[in-house]
Amino acid sequence: MRRNMNAGLIGLGVLGLLAGAGALWVASTPAIQPSGIPSAPVALLVGWSFIGSGLLSWRARPDNRLGPVMVLSGFAWFASVLQEGHGAVLFTIGQAFQVLYLAGFLYLILSFPSGRLQTVLDRALVITAFALVSVGQLASLLFTDERAICDRCATNLLEVTRNDALANGLLQSQRIAGLVVIVITIGLLAVRLVRASRPQRRAVIPVLLAGIVALAALAVSVTASALGAAGQDIYGRVSGYAFAVVPVAVLFAFLQRQLARGAVAGLVVELGEPSATVGLAEALSRALGDPSLSLGYWFPAESRYVDSDGRPVTLPGPGEGRRSTVVERGGQPIAVLTHDPALEHNAELVDSVCAAAGLTLENERLQAELRARLTELQASRARLVEATEAERRRIERDLHDGTQQRLVSIAMSLGLLESKLPGEPGQAGPIVRETRVALAAALDELRELTQGIHPTILAERGLPVALDELCHRATLPTHLQLDLSCRLPDQVESAAYFVVSEALTNAAKHSHGSEVRVRAACASGLVIIEVADDGIGGAAAGNGTGLRGLTDRVEALGGTLTVSSPPGRGTTLRAEFPCG
Repeated sequence: MRRNMNAGLIGLGVLGLLAGAGALWVASTPAIQPSGIPSAPVALLVGWSFIGSGLLSWRARPDNRLGPVMVLSGFAWFASVLQEGHGAVLFTIGQAFQVLYLAGFLYLILSFPSGRLQTVLDRALVITAFALVSVGQLASLLFTDERAICDRCATNLLEVTRNDALANGLLQSQRIAGLVVIVITIGLLAVRLVRASRPQRRAVIPVLLAGIVALAALAVSVTASALGAAGQDIYGRVSGYAFAVVPVAVLFAFLQRQLARGAVAGLVVELGEPSATVGLAEALSRALGDPSLSLGYWFPAESRYVDSDGRPVTLPGPGEGRRSTVVERGGQPIAVLTHDPALEHNAELVDSVCAAAGLTLENERLQAELRARLTELQASRARLVEATEAERRRIERDLHDGTQQRLVSIAMSLGLLESKLPGEPGQAGPIVRETRVALAAALDELRELTQGIHPTILAERGLPVALDELCHRATLPTHLQLDLSCRLPDQVESAAYFVVSEALTNAAKHSHGSEVRVRAACASGLVIIEVADDGIGGAAAGNGTGLRGLTDRVEALGGTLTVSSPPGRGTTLRAEFPCG
């Protein structure tokens, strides 16, 4: 595919050389004196610059429309030179293509450097311009006898009938509409230059400034021609010279990009110096010409990006005026660059800079990951302390409001019983029965309280029996699969038990599912706990204090907890931690 494309571009280049040679011959020996086109070297420069720049751009970025548009504009320019040639055929072709290149020129400066017209106004201007230089031009040729205007002009082969009034009206309408398009375009380009960010202005200023100057010169030339002012030929030549600058500006912008990519070697040397005091973000910012550039590093444990201090990084969304580029190494993400949208149009430079800084980015990523883990560890410790304090207050409140009150009541009943026994032994029976009931209730409350701290069945009979009992008490139908051949350390069994307990509670509250499957296995020195429901999904490890607390509990034992919950496909919670 690439070879076929190169062959096609070479063919276009050869045609461009031949077209330029033909245009040079026509411009050197014009049939009309004085000539309405620029000098022969300028005519050649404009056409070849458009075609050469277009071919280079087309080859570098096949998906960008600027390349084909510039090539077609170059050929249209050469075709316009034919109006000065000898013979009716050349004259008619030149007249038909006389101003067609202006539509391509307008598209170029309005869409540079992306090759896409961004707004409705852009598209309206280009469509209007194309209609004026194609339909409008052909319409005027249907009623024009050029020989009546120019003694040496050849025959207009497109003439149907001569109507000087209609032809003049069409010509004046074309000029007025063209002036309106030119004025609006100049204003639009000026506003874009003022509002552009530094990287955007750096990328487009040569072409846009040259385009504004060329449009202004064209407006003066069209106005002078419409008013019949003296020196119209001079204005036309100045306009031609101004247009000759535009493709040169495109070549300059192209060369500027190439030089920027060549500076990547300096970035490699700078990052490789042990005594370098410049930060990585600053070095990349300078290499890419974007002071607003920021870096994020991939944190695989949380599947997100963090900054150099380990804090979470939020990537820009659509319409936020920023773009992000992911940097990969070995097929895995290592960093993300958040930058100005202008760098999208110089993707080769971004790729070269990222490749040059790949090793440094990987080292920085590891340091950022370490800081993120430290930050997460500190946050986890703070949550554990907070959870411990909250649990202590809960136990204290439960004892004070429940069991303590019952025990006080029992103490008062025993005091009353002591006072009744000597004189009224018959009344002691009911008091003894009430005291026994109160003691049983207090024991139940204490048993429930201690069950929440550490289940008795787990301590006495082990994890398999405790999980079986937990699944039988679950709200949703639960299927248990066990592959545990021996007792595990107390902390591991406790963590596994509470992971299943919290997961079953969450499934009952939020999943809207019909069943849950629980698997507990011990293999290769790891305890693996999986709880999967068939509900609506949409859960995340960072949502809610329950899952966050489970993560802290598992990670405290050196394990990991992951949650897979695609919308509409249920939730699977998986915990792994060492059991040795």
